[in-house]
Amino acid sequence: MTTTTPPVTLDDVQAAATRLKGVAHRTPVLRSRTLDALVGAEVFLKCENFQRVGAFKFRGAYNAASRLTPAQLARGIAAYSSGNHAQAVALAARELGTTAVIVMPEDAPPSKRAATEGYGAEIVTYDRYTGDRVAIAEALAAERSLALIPPYEHPHVMAGQGTAALELLEETGELGALLTPVGGGGLMAGSATAAKGLHPDIRMVGVEPEAGDDTKRSLEAGRRVSIPVPKTIADGQALHTPGELTFSVNRRLVDEIVLVSDDEIREAMRFAFERLKIVVEPSGATPLAALLSGRVSGLPDRIGVIVSGGNVDAERFARLCAGEV
Repeated sequence: MTTTTPPVTLDDVQAAATRLKGVAHRTPVLRSRTLDALVGAEVFLKCENFQRVGAFKFRGAYNAASRLTPAQLARGIAAYSSGNHAQAVALAARELGTTAVIVMPEDAPPSKRAATEGYGAEIVTYDRYTGDRVAIAEALAAERSLALIPPYEHPHVMAGQGTAALELLEETGELGALLTPVGGGGLMAGSATAAKGLHPDIRMVGVEPEAGDDTKRSLEAGRRVSIPVPKTIADGQALHTPGELTFSVNRRLVDEIVLVSDDEIREAMRFAFERLKIVVEPSGATPLAALLSGRVSGLPDRIGVIVSGGNVDAERFARLCAGEV
């Protein structure tokens, strides 16, 4: 009999938590009686919008960057991202005394680009609808001898992302279900590894925007499926195919994927602002949207939700909450 070692394990997530202690924030878990009443269950929101750089991505970026050798750090880091991973790698590089070059789409939210540059990174842009960001970043890393840290397709990145779920479960105890946004799949892969490792019966529910259902289609097909680059307000989930490593984890551990519309995402952002008094970016609001819209059937009594980030500028936030593009 042959066995395949998974790219990330519970031990890896726990080791990442040790590495991140005192560097990443231990983000709050919020409750809302109004939300509980609407959903019909106890809901625990792990608010990664309060994480450094405003999103969970700092966990994986720092965990991966901190494991580079001194020689690699001296040469610098490369990455590609629509925004949150870009900021995370830029900050991790600064924390570790090195430099970062980030490949970002031309239409990335201006606030995310400005923040990435503010952390000291160099930005290289591309057209997300015609360019191949992975190929561009790999060529750049090879040309400059940089260590490439992808946004999700990396064991150390996945392990770092899983520390959010680890912290949540340490605070809440066993949960019946955990809802997580799914883009490239790194947050889900790390979260599912941690959650199922601690509580094998927990129900792992991924949430995607309707226009970006590549993971749902892939799980249904039993293989990675590519779709046209989706146009959705959830820019952090505007991907055309799951990662190879992340999909190898998620196809084993994810119980279901549900889809939400852009209008449902807007409503969840508005609810979070008005009732919870927090700002959530579109991608971070998708699990909350799934709960509020009744997209998840057969809910257990206790549910965890990872609110993955809050990086949206004031003008765009206002437009989205008003129902504009």
